[in-house]
Amino acid sequence: MPTVARNRVRNIGIISHIDAGKTTVSERILFYTGEIHKMGEVHDGASTMDWMEQEQQRGITITASATSCHWNDLQINLIDTPGHIDFTIEVERSLRALDGAIAIFSAVEGVQPQSESVWRQANRYQVPRICLINKMDRIGADYRQVLADLTEKLSAKPVLLQLPVGQEEDFGGIIDLISRQKILFSEQDQGLKPQAEPVGQMLTAEIDLYREQIVEAAADFDDQIMTDYLEGRTIAEDRLRTALRTGTIQGKIFPVLLGSALRNKGIQPLLDAIDSFLPSPLDSLPTQGINPATGDSEPIPCDPDGPLCVLAFKVLADEGRKLTFLRIYSGCLKPGDNLLVSNREKPEKLARLFRMHSHKRERIDIATAGDIVAATGLKSVLTGDTLCHDKHPLILAGLEYPEPVVSLAVEPRGVDDREKLGPVLEKLQWEDPTFKVREDPDTGQTLLTGMGELHLEVIVQRLESDFGVQVNTGRPQVVYRETLQQTTEHHEIFSREIEGRLNQGEVRLQLTPLPRRSGIEIDLPQHLGEDFPAEIFDSLSGEIDQACQSGPVAGYPLTDLRIAILDLPYDPATSTLLGLQAALHHAISQAVRKGAPTLLEPIMEIELTTPREHTGRVMGSLQQKNGQVAGITPHADQDIIHAMIPLTRMFGYMTELRSATKGRGSFTMEFSHFDQAPAETLQRFGL
Repeated sequence: MPTVARNRVRNIGIISHIDAGKTTVSERILFYTGEIHKMGEVHDGASTMDWMEQEQQRGITITASATSCHWNDLQINLIDTPGHIDFTIEVERSLRALDGAIAIFSAVEGVQPQSESVWRQANRYQVPRICLINKMDRIGADYRQVLADLTEKLSAKPVLLQLPVGQEEDFGGIIDLISRQKILFSEQDQGLKPQAEPVGQMLTAEIDLYREQIVEAAADFDDQIMTDYLEGRTIAEDRLRTALRTGTIQGKIFPVLLGSALRNKGIQPLLDAIDSFLPSPLDSLPTQGINPATGDSEPIPCDPDGPLCVLAFKVLADEGRKLTFLRIYSGCLKPGDNLLVSNREKPEKLARLFRMHSHKRERIDIATAGDIVAATGLKSVLTGDTLCHDKHPLILAGLEYPEPVVSLAVEPRGVDDREKLGPVLEKLQWEDPTFKVREDPDTGQTLLTGMGELHLEVIVQRLESDFGVQVNTGRPQVVYRETLQQTTEHHEIFSREIEGRLNQGEVRLQLTPLPRRSGIEIDLPQHLGEDFPAEIFDSLSGEIDQACQSGPVAGYPLTDLRIAILDLPYDPATSTLLGLQAALHHAISQAVRKGAPTLLEPIMEIELTTPREHTGRVMGSLQQKNGQVAGITPHADQDIIHAMIPLTRMFGYMTELRSATKGRGSFTMEFSHFDQAPAETLQRFGL
């Protein structure tokens, strides 16, 4: 494949709420760019990007899929991300590696809960976005309401670039406000050849009104534009687009387009907008890396001749082998290169490089700065690792992982299943950082912990379909947290002979409860380490953190505590790292037991949509589940209920909601925070 100039590359993702049309848009992009020759539909289980058996069966995206295509001379590296909250890590790590994104909103539902979540994720990584209001052909489509939602719910500044031709089922195309052209899409040729024609005189006043808003937005990034406009001079289309591009890349404005992907309308103008407004790798702000030797921050410009700096943003078990997705920020990468995992100081050797087309691979001989590729041979690499050459090590910022809140007990069915289960679960863990495995200390059962019921259900099905491991499962359980209700101190001395050597450690510490959502604070004064070898003292914070991962009451992690080390005696003759580790673990365990321990349960933020005639019944059911209703927003003939509710009360709620609303209600939920568990839960754990 010939090398494409860096300014003609777009690394973009598609983000939205579930069912807004991400995968359908991706399918149309691949079709109109000539990457595929037949469009598959999500509802038929035949879309290119939803290649997993689970995705085809459920009609949803589970894993982010990468592909490449070309529009004119533009290379688009595209990642289609899931919309379900249980798979939010796929959005997180994709946005970490991308330069831009397309945010899709339903013209009927507007900005939905997961729309807000992915928008916040994009804000966190400062990813420029253009917006597509999809499903303009649906009954109830209202792009003006979506624009209002963007402003009110997302605090964004949308800039409408198109008007619709026809409404709802009569939607036939768009009016480009910059070029003043009407673009129509024929259903006879699947929209392959858009027809551009002049706009009629009847629409001139409306076009002038909306075009004035575009000029005002562009003038914020080009002072001469407003002067020319006020003085009646014609403003060139290219100049308007350049100014809008500047504002988009800065993240201050968000161009908005209209379309109906399912009916093949509006995709070619979207491709043009990707070219016109989203950044190339050269346009993005230089990524910052940390030099591990000095601790100093270094900018990493997108330079093929610069020092190699690569982020591993996704790891996948593909046919039993590890496939690692890489974003190259600087330098060049070739098969056979010797690399360093700089954040963990581990050597690696790259075997092969691929450009991905969903689950299919195209082997390549070189990848350079700005590329997104996949590699094999990287045995120890995990999501968030940095790869570089040992001559110039750099460490990139990793990723933030959300809290897994639901667990499920599994048991292998047969002897062969027992032998295979452990290695398979290990593979799934390095694939998915939000999936955890632990053993219940009381029952010996294997507990799988994930983001929700669907997340764990998919994993259990993958155990059988992908790896041939059959398991029996228990009921989903809530993952709690442990904390204290009062301040406590404890003095611990550990002394034991192990393998002929005396290991001693001594510590006196204080545990203080903190307000909710505080996490763990460690107070380890530096003066206590004056007599310690540096390697021992520096490891103690990590040991304290590890000791907090399993509380003594029920084995759940500790949270909302300040752990202050008051005294840490050291005897060079007998104090050892093993002795200090044991003393710390025992001290924290005993201090928690003395400090009136309690449990915190996960509280979920839910957004529930119900027909207005069923609102009263739904509100009653939420109150019976100890839900706290925060507000109700009317939307068309429906009500959107916002509430906080304990996760324990939400298992199986979809069936109950469908019964209460005659199948017309729906809800989404995401983790909000941990709060005090009720008395009946504490009694169950003997508290």
